[in-house]
Amino acid sequence: MDGSMKASLDASAPPPQYFRGNESSLVSALKTLLFFTILMVTVPIGLYFASKAYIFEGSMKMSSSDSYFYAAIVAVLAVHVVLALFVYVAWNEGAPKGKGKHD
Repeated sequence: MDGSMKASLDASAPPPQYFRGNESSLVSALKTLLFFTILMVTVPIGLYFASKAYIFEGSMKMSSSDSYFYAAIVAVLAVHVVLALFVYVAWNEGAPKGKGKHD
């Protein structure tokens, strides 16, 4: 009986402290992902409508069908820029901050 009582107490014990060491990096990664998710939705859509209305139809006096085409190109380029920024930030997120010589 002594062994079964000890096993039940061990199961209810909290996890060791080293499990919590990565919480800040996980929260940081989730914040980065959420930020770039919001950028991925808002930037291309905003640039699509803004460039269509103000640049292509407004200042360049293009027809509506032509402005749709060129505004879509602007939106696709914006998606690629946001993706490239995300890859850059994700790649450098775990890198050490110091650029000096390591001994």
